[in-house]
Amino acid sequence: MSELNFVTDIVEEQLVKGNLRWLANFTEIRRDYTISDVTFPIYASGGLQERGFILSRVFSTLVTPKYKVHLLIYTTPEINPNLLRKIILSCKNKFGPDDWIFLGLVQSQPLQKAVKDSITNTADKTVGIAGYSLASKETVTSNNVLGRGLERQLKLTEAKFEAFDIPNYVKSFTIVFALGTLMLIALRLFGVQEATNPLTLLFMAVFALIAGRSIYKTRYHITLSLNSKGFQLREGKKVTEGKWSHYADMVIYITPSHETCIRLRSKEETFDLPLSRIGISRKEAYNTIKQLIKKQ
Repeated sequence: MSELNFVTDIVEEQLVKGNLRWLANFTEIRRDYTISDVTFPIYASGGLQERGFILSRVFSTLVTPKYKVHLLIYTTPEINPNLLRKIILSCKNKFGPDDWIFLGLVQSQPLQKAVKDSITNTADKTVGIAGYSLASKETVTSNNVLGRGLERQLKLTEAKFEAFDIPNYVKSFTIVFALGTLMLIALRLFGVQEATNPLTLLFMAVFALIAGRSIYKTRYHITLSLNSKGFQLREGKKVTEGKWSHYADMVIYITPSHETCIRLRSKEETFDLPLSRIGISRKEAYNTIKQLIKKQ
């Protein structure tokens, strides 16, 4: 079940980052949402209207259909045609007749032929279904526009996590601003009296904000990608890849600066995957990675 729980976190992460905006502008996310007696780990609702600049909003208001859009993720060890039918009927009874419904069905076992046929032959054009098996890595979709769209946008084969690390950005900003200020002071000592007036200091602060972000992205920003085979850790331009099969054990490790990591252990080495710096759930990451190591 840990892999299924991890998938839920993956989808929530994609929704929060706006990665599914090509399906709809999802504005509300609920966990463990129940319809009839079916509980969905993730339910997101929204619409097709744009939330950008004024012209985009005006165009959206005048042209874009005002359909309500619902995305529901259902996870289970194994689904059957009767359960699938029950899920679809529950959603249709709950939402409006013209609402768009996207159903992501994730199971740990291989998909049965009867289930694949039921998904593919879904007749309702307002219901898009994508069924995914963690065991076989197989995906099957309803044969309509919504189903194919959901498959293209909903990425479940890889979890990608990153977060803006404010302390390291402040460090980058401080380096640029301090060096720039020293340069201005040096110019003043050489006779350029205007070098340290409030306007030049403001300009230097703005420059440090921009240049500091570039330094942060190339040296400090961390992105961690996980899949069933291994991981990729990118810190700035430095990229480290590893396979779960290379490691035999793991522990939760607390660094001297009180950051939380998953420490992977093999006979030859240890390697730390940062958790607290990129916002991964410690419990779910630990359980999932442990299962992935055991399967190799």
